[in-house]
Order: sequence, then structure tokens, then C-alpha cells
Amino acid sequence: MNKNILIKTTEQDNVGIVANELGMQKGTLVNFGFTLLEFIPNGHKVALHDINKGQEIIRYGQVIAYADKDLKQGTWVNETNILLPNPPELEYISMPEINNIEVEPLEGYTFQGYRNSDGSVGTKNVLGISTSVQCVAGTTEYVVKKIKQDLLPLYKNVDDVVALNHSYGCGVAIDAPAAIIPIRTIQNIATNPNFGGEIMVIGLGCEKLRPERLVNEDKNSGDSITYMQDESFHGFNAMVDGIIKIAKIHLEKLNKRQRETCPASNLVVGMQCGGSDAFSGLTANPAAGFAADLIVRAGGSVMFSEVTEVRDAIHLLVPRTENATVAKALLQEMKWYDDYLLQGNADRSANTTPGNKKGGLSTIVEKSLGSVAKSGTSTIVDVLKPGEKIRKKGLTFAATPASDFACGTLQLAAGMNVHLFMTGRGTPYGLAMVPVIKVGSNSKLSNRWFDLIDFDAGKIASGEKTIKEMGWDLFHMILDVASGKKQVACDKLGLHNDLVLFNPGPLT
Repeated sequence: MNKNILIKTTEQDNVGIVANELGMQKGTLVNFGFTLLEFIPNGHKVALHDINKGQEIIRYGQVIAYADKDLKQGTWVNETNILLPNPPELEYISMPEINNIEVEPLEGYTFQGYRNSDGSVGTKNVLGISTSVQCVAGTTEYVVKKIKQDLLPLYKNVDDVVALNHSYGCGVAIDAPAAIIPIRTIQNIATNPNFGGEIMVIGLGCEKLRPERLVNEDKNSGDSITYMQDESFHGFNAMVDGIIKIAKIHLEKLNKRQRETCPASNLVVGMQCGGSDAFSGLTANPAAGFAADLIVRAGGSVMFSEVTEVRDAIHLLVPRTENATVAKALLQEMKWYDDYLLQGNADRSANTTPGNKKGGLSTIVEKSLGSVAKSGTSTIVDVLKPGEKIRKKGLTFAATPASDFACGTLQLAAGMNVHLFMTGRGTPYGLAMVPVIKVGSNSKLSNRWFDLIDFDAGKIASGEKTIKEMGWDLFHMILDVASGKKQVACDKLGLHNDLVLFNPGPLT
């Protein structure tokens, strides 16, 4: 491959992206027939022709910024010499006509999963131990460690025991309108298909969030909840023994689960970005988007999220909604988050991190346009508020903050059974509850982090493979991971993040 290549995404673009892993030196003759006026790092933008002060900077065929001064052809274009444009005005975005776009069904693809009585399918077989309040987190960790050491080896069909600790439950305005977000998040996490309905809850006893709100006790009352303040316990070891006794009941049930052949329509795949760079929108996200379209064609469910990373591309998403009702719901989530940020004296520009900028992403607009590529091209059939559970097959927008940990927690609550995580800068992010497939946007990262990245989408930038080829490869990997045939890197290494609840409500 010619190392002096600039990548231009559309004919309308007036900036190109440096594809050379080492960057390009001043004086380099590039494929557009001009020489660089300064050193440009890998992934960063170069002015393809003279751009006057105040003129548009265009990438992906969209305005990502305005020039803050005259920029000569061959100049490095970055956050120091551009201005952020205003976001699309929500009230002026036209409602779509009814979208009845028919796609060719994709039939015959299956995976080996764990069927549940509610019709959902798990990709792991996990005992989840939730909490009603942060006070008992230490006890939960202690119990999980003991179960893994003493009990788990006796139940060969159970993959893991996981503590679902969180920072909610007391010292909060439990009846405030915004409290519904963390509460329903914890409730819906308990119904994730990978737990097989066998969730446990450890409570303290004096908390505002009662454990009974978090688990469906129905006819098995008493088989899921333990209160540490229960006066029948004499000492900590008695508490632990009581919890272990209940854990055995659930482990026995989980151990009877067996993988069986399930159609790909039972996949619920969460799409997320973290540590993005300029290649994310060229390689990893488009490959994920192609795979997302395949999952939708197979009758499965895909969700994408991160409000501040779609806000500046909302005008491209509204026309893809199924009807005006879905479009209005999508715009409502954008407006809700605009107001939420305003209350904190912040705006969407705070999203683009130092690492994003070092990787070539100069503005949140540029980041957003690359981020939405992971949604593919399918019709958006539904919109979830934070913490809600997925309702429909097809492509759903699940409103979440862009924070990796809060987003992953909310997608877990929505019911995902496979997590697809795209990164350009690199992150050890992982969840113990669902398999997380890490997709590297550039081969430099994927090769350096060979034991942390599961899939190298950088082959698209080098010309080794097309987006279509990589999308099919990723689709097959999703099926293998969902079947337990392939173990993802973060599970091999045991790298798993804590849950982080999105709590916009007041503390008391």
C-alpha cells in the first residue's frame, strides 16, 4: 500500500484523513497531487484545498466545523483552527413519511443459546446477585468470592456468579420523577436473559429502595431476597450462610440449563463506542453497521445509543424512523438531554475527549457522524427511554449517556445478550454479564493490543478487506461468541467493569 494516502470519505469533503500509521512528514507528496505544509499525525485531517476563514469544513459530506482562519492546502486541520457549528435545530427537522422499506430476509443462521420461559435467549448462564442499596456491596463481593471458590466448581453448566452492585438505594429522593430511571434500570437488569430468571437480591433492611421492587417473587417468595438486618442472623457468618443457602437453590436451577439451537432472530446486540478515533467512522463503525443490518435481516434486535454522539447527526436519523411517532420519540430524547446538560451548565462539546482529539476527532459533530455509522442503514422501529426494556425486533435507539459504563449498564437493562464495542484509542472495558466483542478501528491498535482486541476492522483502511467483507466476518463472530464457541478477550482476562447507574434525580 502507498503510505502517502489521504482518505476522502465523499466527493463533497474538503479534508482528507492521513492513513499512514506513522503520520506524514512536512513536504510529503500525497495522492491528491500536493505536498503537506507541516507534519500531520495518523488519523488527522488535511485541507485538500485552500479554505478561507469562515468557510465550511466538510467530512462525510457534512459540515463538521467552520475554519477559524485561512487554511492553505496541505495544512493540518484540528480543534485549534476550527469552530464548532450549532447543532441541528430539533423543531425544524421534518417528520418522515411511513417507512415500509422491505429488506431481503436472511435465513438459516443460528446460534447455541439458553432458552428462557419468557421467550428470551441467553448467551451465558450466570447467577446474578443484585443489591437494593450500596451499603451491602462489600457483603455481596464477599459472598460472590466464596461461591466462586466453594460452590461454582460443583455446577459445571453455570458460567459465572456476578455481583450487580450499584450506588443507589438510599440517601436519594426515591419518589422524585427522575428516580424511575435508576429504579427501572436495576429492575430490568434482573430480567436480562443471561440470568435465566434466577436473580438474587441482598438488602440491608432500612433502605428506601425495597428489594421486593427489584425481583419477581410470585410463588417463590423468600427464595430470592436476603436482608442483612434480619434478626434471625447472629453474626456475619450466619448472614453469609443464609445467602449461600439461597444461592444453592438458584445454582441447581441454572445448572439444568443447556445450550440449544436458536435462530439468529433471538440475538439482542448492543452497539457502543468507546475511545473513538478518526478511523472509527471509516472502519469499525461501518463494519458494525453492516453486521447490524444482517442481524435485522435475520429477524434479530439491535440497539444503538449515546445521545450526545448522535445529537449532531439527528437530521440523518429522523428520516430513517418507521413513522412520525418514532421520530417524535427520538427528538424528545434529544431535547430531554439538551435540557439535562443545560441544567448542569454543560453542552455537547464537553463530550469529545482529549483522547478523541489525539486520535483525529476534532469536534463532537465529526464524532457523531462517525458514531451513527454503527446503526447501519435499517429502519429505526423504536426508541427507549433510559432504563427501559427492548420491545421490538429490528433497530432500536436506546437513549443513554455516552459514558461507556452508564451506556453499557443501560443496554444490559434493555436486554442485550451480546455487546459490540468499537474502539480506536483502546480500552479494557468489559462486562461480566454479557460477552463484549471489542472491535479495533485501526490495525496499529489491534496489533499492539493483540490480546485485548477481538476483531481488527483496520483492514478496511489498509484496503485488505471491504466493509462488506468485514461486516460478514463480524456477523459470524457474533454467532460464534453467542454460542460459546469463541471466548472474548475481556472474559479470558477477567477484565470486567462495575455497573454505573444513570441517576439524574436529586440526592437527599
